[in-house]
Amino acid sequence: MELGMVGLGRMGANMVRRLMRGGQRLVVFDTNPQMAKALATEGATAASSLGDLVQKLTPPRAVWLMVPAAVVDKILAELSGLLKRGDALIDGGNSYYIDDIRRAEELSARGLHYVDVGTSGGVHGLERGYCMMIGGEPEIVRHLDPIFKTLAPGLGDIPRTPGRENPAGTAEFGYLHCGPSGAGHFVKMVHNGIEYGVMAAYAEGLNVLKHANIGRQSLTQDAETAPLEHPEHYQYDLNLADVTEVWRRGSVIASWLLDLIAEALFEQPELAQFSGRVSDSGEGRWTLKAAVEEGCPAQVLSAALFERFSSRGESTFAEKLLSAMRYEFGGHLEKK
Repeated sequence: MELGMVGLGRMGANMVRRLMRGGQRLVVFDTNPQMAKALATEGATAASSLGDLVQKLTPPRAVWLMVPAAVVDKILAELSGLLKRGDALIDGGNSYYIDDIRRAEELSARGLHYVDVGTSGGVHGLERGYCMMIGGEPEIVRHLDPIFKTLAPGLGDIPRTPGRENPAGTAEFGYLHCGPSGAGHFVKMVHNGIEYGVMAAYAEGLNVLKHANIGRQSLTQDAETAPLEHPEHYQYDLNLADVTEVWRRGSVIASWLLDLIAEALFEQPELAQFSGRVSDSGEGRWTLKAAVEEGCPAQVLSAALFERFSSRGESTFAEKLLSAMRYEFGGHLEKK
């Protein structure tokens, strides 16, 4: 099958490579011409502009956007003026699902199809494949199935869920048509909200293990510091790289994310290259908004999101205010 790919960053370029390995024909464009030229040496057809990309595709065309959510509307506006009735636009980034609903309506009025694809796999997707959560019209999703099937991981070596030996559908192959417009990004949104919570749980637990030797340390004893009641209970110098490695083997908390943690700690036990500033690209916020509107409790996911804010210094003023209040009511001086 033929596909146009717009956006050749960390994920887009590797998706192009995986599709070409699977026998698909790719026409590619990026605002950085060198990105398209590099893929052209690997078998893709480079386009010099969006208009050139459209011209090089055979109708009915399919164009996949792998760009930041903030620029999707701008690119869709330009492409919709170039494409013809029956062509399809696919957004594989992390757009807000409510934007998908609006875009599908606007593009449908022009005879164009719109498919939202929540895509997970990161920089490892080239080899592992991409998990895809898809929203859109059933007919166009079926038409694009060769693309999804090529990008997806397939069964791999993961055992089938008992009772699903003869399933209908594609879920166990790593891609799923979740429902109408927006459904794909809605499922991916919650997926990323869960990701925030799982990451925070691993980070907090390992931090407790990191400080399990606090009883060996010389601690300040003054009115401003709560004493460690039983130093003899905290005498463990734990090798976190080994701890995460053993957890990978048969533990109930084993996961691919834990595999990556074990790798990071083995390579750099103190994680010196990282500052601890953690960004959020929106999905955690949107997940909490949906939880509030649905009346669903999501305490873990909200705590994980707010911790990301704290990591970026967004709690500094509040912390200063706490110090100011302690000084005002009790004369407590900050420890240096």
